[in-house]
Amino acid sequence: MSRIVRLSVDDVIRDGDTVLLRLGEPASPVPAPVADLLLQHIANRDNMNTATNPASRIPHPASRIPHPASRWIFPGRRAGQPARPDHLSALLHEVGTPSAAACCAATRQQLLALPAPVVADALGYHDRTTGRLLRETGGTWSRYAPGDHTRSPKGWTPPLR
Repeated sequence: MSRIVRLSVDDVIRDGDTVLLRLGEPASPVPAPVADLLLQHIANRDNMNTATNPASRIPHPASRIPHPASRWIFPGRRAGQPARPDHLSALLHEVGTPSAAACCAATRQQLLALPAPVVADALGYHDRTTGRLLRETGGTWSRYAPGDHTRSPKGWTPPLR
């Protein structure tokens, strides 16, 4: 949640009919139903008519959508600050999405698609944590060895046939 609340409207990129979200490089495509919700949310964000977030009508450069002065996708009540992570988590819980369970499910799904050390590095987890989650999930990356796999080890020769 702490990373999500720090997303700004500049992290949402419109390229024709495609909406991208810059979570890293390169930006990730957002599926159409979610993209529509995201754009609606940006156009109708909470905390935008307060003294800390005075409304303006400067268009967002990538989307040409008028937006208020705050650049945060989830603006907070304090001037220039995003919403607090626990507030966003509570809002998700109110609509029936427990954030801890969703985060855990997303991590486990990533572990089924990627090696545990790669997921640990990308998410800032310890290797042992992702290894344990992988075993609980029933993943098959148990013999993955991190490192450069494009070259043979020094002194290795292919077997004769």
